[in-house]
Amino acid sequence: MPGFEIFGAEERKQVNDVLETGVLMRYGFDGMRNNHWKAKEFESLFAKRMDAEYCQLVSSGTAALTVALASAGIGAGDEVIMPTFTFVASFESILALGAVPILVDIDETLTLDPNAVEAAITEKTKCVMPVHMCGSMADLRALKAICDKHNLLLLEDACQALGGTYQGKPLGSYGDLGCFSFDYVKTITCGEGGAIITNNKEYAKNADHYQDHGHDHVGNDRGAESHPFLGYNFRISELNAAVGLAQLDKLDGILNTQKDNYKILREALASIEGVTFRKVPEGGEENYSFLSFFLPNEGLTKKAHKALSDAGVDAYFYWYTNNWHYINGWEHLRNQKSLGNLSSEVKNQMQDLNNTDFSKSHAVMSRTISSLIKIGWTEKEVQKRAEAMKQAIISVL
Repeated sequence: MPGFEIFGAEERKQVNDVLETGVLMRYGFDGMRNNHWKAKEFESLFAKRMDAEYCQLVSSGTAALTVALASAGIGAGDEVIMPTFTFVASFESILALGAVPILVDIDETLTLDPNAVEAAITEKTKCVMPVHMCGSMADLRALKAICDKHNLLLLEDACQALGGTYQGKPLGSYGDLGCFSFDYVKTITCGEGGAIITNNKEYAKNADHYQDHGHDHVGNDRGAESHPFLGYNFRISELNAAVGLAQLDKLDGILNTQKDNYKILREALASIEGVTFRKVPEGGEENYSFLSFFLPNEGLTKKAHKALSDAGVDAYFYWYTNNWHYINGWEHLRNQKSLGNLSSEVKNQMQDLNNTDFSKSHAVMSRTISSLIKIGWTEKEVQKRAEAMKQAIISVL
């Protein structure tokens, strides 16, 4: 996820537009800003790029998830189904609203298993949150059918999958709401930032208000705006939005280069007996930000992980022992460690995560290695990496 690799004159130009006016905030100060509205411009262009009616920029991908959930009325005691393999922001955003994260198994798509989702639904379930990890997607058709059947919200976390598609639609635009991250290591970066997209006018209005203290943004006098409901401060700054504007122009080039480099690596590994690849649902296309593959069992995967390191291969991940992205490393969530008291709803409704059977997830993740795809590699460097990976893996099989 390489936006940081191509920071250059275009980003500096957009940022300088903001610095020259001195207006770093996205709202107000109309007369001072020399008609520069970077956040508004980004929202308009990103909505169009993502085939969505509305876009709301916020301060991070975590903020995007929180605001998206809040905009749809998710609150205390509402249950949100999420996968065991994701970033910690998934459950953080749910808990921030007093809602209850319900973790379920993944399958070889590396995200929600539809059968596990259906089995986890209760009368308190309000939302299903697939997380399109490592550039590819969940079985969205199956998940949407489940959501339609049970009248549930489908919220796509596409923070790691910008540019991927499903049935011809950009990831993030298939569900009721879609969320994106533009932090420093995402496909495009604002430094820090995030976005929500939706075709639902009410959700869009709620998100607009909620991310700015509940301001209704009616009229030109910010001090006179009313507050239809409580909100918080999840605003993006004009500086961050300015960086994102320049990066958005580079998105297609990034995706094309990722795909080229991905193909070289995949072709090399596909020739190895015993190596298979993550499942991409029919009708889906990855954004090619990661190459994720499986080895036959946990023991061989651990040996391959070490062999890759010994061979000098960088930027690859064994998620099974990763503290940020898999349930095995979430001791603070499993034991509900918090600086303050968690809500009674969370305490009463959350699973006993220390004793829940996630063996299906473990069977997948313990065999998974993911290689990051960078766009700064030359073709020669990609070929060299492919050969090094191939030989390292062959050495343990």
